[in-house]
This record gives sequence, C-alpha cells and structure tokens, in this order.
Amino acid sequence: MDQHRQTISDLVKIDGITTTLTLTYAGKLSWNDGGDHRSLTIEKEVLGFSILGSKIFVKTIIDKSDAYCCTGDKTAPLRKSFVFEPLSEASLQLWSNMIQENLDSLAGRPKKLLILVNPFGGRKSALKIFAADVKPLLEDANILYTMKETRHQLHAKEIASEIDLSMYDGIVCVSGDGVLVEVVNGLMEREDWESAMKMPLGVVPAGTGNGMAKSLLDTVGQPCTALYAVLAIIRGHKRSLDVATILQGETRFYSVLMLAWGLVADIDIESERFRWLGNARMDFYALLRIFHLRTYNGHIYFVPAPGYEKLGDKLRQQSVECSGDSCAFRPNQELPIKIQQHGYRQSNVDLQKLNWKKIDGPFVSVWLHNVPWGSEVTMAAPDAKFADGYLDLIVMRTCSKLSLLALMIELNNGNHVKSPDVLYLKVKAFILEPGSQTADPSKEGIIDSDGEVLARGNGTYKCKQKSMMTYDKLQITVEQGLATLFSPI
Repeated sequence: MDQHRQTISDLVKIDGITTTLTLTYAGKLSWNDGGDHRSLTIEKEVLGFSILGSKIFVKTIIDKSDAYCCTGDKTAPLRKSFVFEPLSEASLQLWSNMIQENLDSLAGRPKKLLILVNPFGGRKSALKIFAADVKPLLEDANILYTMKETRHQLHAKEIASEIDLSMYDGIVCVSGDGVLVEVVNGLMEREDWESAMKMPLGVVPAGTGNGMAKSLLDTVGQPCTALYAVLAIIRGHKRSLDVATILQGETRFYSVLMLAWGLVADIDIESERFRWLGNARMDFYALLRIFHLRTYNGHIYFVPAPGYEKLGDKLRQQSVECSGDSCAFRPNQELPIKIQQHGYRQSNVDLQKLNWKKIDGPFVSVWLHNVPWGSEVTMAAPDAKFADGYLDLIVMRTCSKLSLLALMIELNNGNHVKSPDVLYLKVKAFILEPGSQTADPSKEGIIDSDGEVLARGNGTYKCKQKSMMTYDKLQITVEQGLATLFSPI
C-alpha cells in the first residue's frame, strides 16, 4: 500500500442515516453505524465494488463471527455488500476513484483469468463448485475470466501449450491435482516455456485428492475449501514451486506432487476398481493390500540433501586395482543409467559427479513428495517445502502388518515418518530401478506420478494398457522454484 496516499473523509448516507465515512492512507474504511464503529480493511476484506445509481456497493468477505452478523458460526467467511450513498455526484466519483486506487495498489491482484474446469474428476462436482464459489467471488472482485471445460484426458495440457498467455494474469484449475499437472506439462512443452512457467497457477479443490490445494491452505491453517482457495487467487499472493523432471530415455514427465512405487502406488491405482465406494475406496483397498502385503525387489539411488549424507550405502564411481608396479582404475559400483540433465534446462551441477547413495530392496514402498500433503487426509511429507530444491523421500523396506496398519493411521498427521520402519530424508536427484514382486518374480509393479500411471509392469492392474514409460529404470531431478502458484501467503 502506498503510504503517501491521503486520508479522506466525507459525509455519506447508510440506510438513510448521514454519517462520516473515512478511508485512511493504509486502506481502511471506517464509519459509525447506529452508534457502533465499523471498519473494513481493503486488502483483506474488500473484494471489489460496483455503482448503482447514486450508491456504492462495496463487496466484502468477512468472518461470520464479526459484529456485522448475528451468528457465531465461524465455519466459513461470509460474502456481504455494504451500501454507501455519497451526498453528491462529485463525492460519488471521488469515492469510486479512491477505492479503485486502493485496490489497484495491491500488487499481484489478477485482472483476467483463464479458468479450467474438469467436470469428470472426483465427485463430478467441479461445475457446481465453479457456479457456487468461483464465479460469484470473481464477479464481486471485478475479475474478468474465460472458463473452459476440459473434455478429455490431456485436454488441459493441450490448452496450456497453445493459448496466448498474454491475455491472462493466471490460470486457475477447478479440479483435483490432475489438471494442474497437465497445465505444467503443457507450459513446459512450449517454445517460450521459460517465460510461460512464470504464469501464476491457481488450484481450487474439486477432485478426489486435492493435495496441492491442501498443502497451500494448510500453511495458514485454513480449511481446504473452494472459497478459501479462490480468496487466495483474488488477493494475488504468490509463491514459487519446485518442478521435478522424470526422465526415461527421451520420454519426460513434469511432476509437481509425488511419485510412488510399491504399496502407495498399488493403493492409488488399483483401488480404481472400487470407485463405487466413493472416498472409502482408498481406505478399503489399503486394508486389503496390507493383509495381502507385497514386497518388491529393486534398487534406489539418490543424492542426499545436506544433513542426510549418512543415509544409504556410498556409491563409488571407481576403485584402484594394483598388480605388481602398475595400478589401474576399475569400475566398482556405477549408476545404472547415465544421468541426463534437467529436461529442457541444463543444470550447472554435474549430477554424475555428486555424492550418490544406494539402498537395495526388497521394498514395501518408495514414495517421493514435493509438497506436504498427498491428499486432504494424507500428510505424506511433513517437512516438505514448496521451493527448497529437494524432494522428500519416504522409504519402507520391511514392516510387519500390524506396524503398517498403525503407520497408515498416522498418515493423517505426518507422524508415520517418525517410525523406525520408515526412512525419511530429502534428496536432490533420484534413480528408481524397479524389480519384480519377491513372492512371484513373474509379476511386477506400478509406477505412479501425480495420479498418472507412468509404467505398468507384468501382471499388474490393466497391465495391457499403454503407459507413458516402461517398467524400467528412470531418473528424477528437481528444478528449484520453476513454477509459480497463487498462495494464501
């Protein structure tokens, strides 16, 4: 807010009663109403305004526990219009100009948005959420928008790769996490990808998981609802987000949420056959998988973040062998694939020469996370940060079924990472070398990223469906702060 802006006061009518209305240089509207002092903060409570005849309608969002309301219900803010009637045309124009000037001074508030609505995700409620929560708030804030429904898988990716980004101040996804992931991958496919990735992205929860929206809103203790998500977008605060590049040969996928292999991936993907159970399908199938627990052969390689160097077995690039008076360097343990640099970007760090570590299987689960919450009820990685340049790695190698049941219960608060059965650390780069099930070498597993099946091994659910990658070695690297999100703070 411009601290040099003047404070103005003038007489206005409120419900036919003349009183003094004041707008301070700090952006605070105040007046007396029936003997009670009332005030509104433009930055936090005022969405926008409109003029009808001689009256100004100030559109706000206020707490239900506020003195303006008779109810003490604090479950959600309330949309409310305050009506002020200046005593002259000149005064009306002055108030209009001053309120607009204060709103315009709030850096980052978008003026036009592209809204992508996925009508097929989750409970198929995205269109209702758009009509009930998104549209009214944007109209109150005088934000123009273009709404597009996604018609098929990867439609959002196609839109993001082709649209004229200069027409918008942000892209908002009314969906679960899937549409956001498609948008990021679409932006990364563009020739102008580097500038395109600066486009602010908003997430309004309307899917099954809603991990990104939950992670954003939980940072300020707000519930994961469409209303709070839209308010964050209107206010225009932004934060950076790491983007992970998953590479296998020439195939790449850009991830912003997670990658899973083993138990978590099996539950996420195979539970689709029980969609008729609604949200209970995940819990039901988790119990089923725990009682019929699978373990997988394989290896993982990683570059640990500072503070985690002691974890894993050291991977030596070469060793010295001597015979008589001559010595020669011989390969000892080498990475299973040659590291490719960060997709379209060339990293300044030679990942091939970093301090790689190795952990051998069998594994119950391997889980990488970019943000704290995997869904509204799963705090997968409690220490994850949005833009620290690292992924949080959660590994389970062995675990009794009883302990595993206890761990699954702790997923809602993140305490599972404190278990001695769980290895929890941060990594800069990662290689997955997946193997077969230990109990049946003819069967393999599923690799899942952001709800997208990257690879299906032999004998897996819908294994005959074509997937993006093969069930083989893949690498993950992290680009720090590459994307931008609308955020509550």
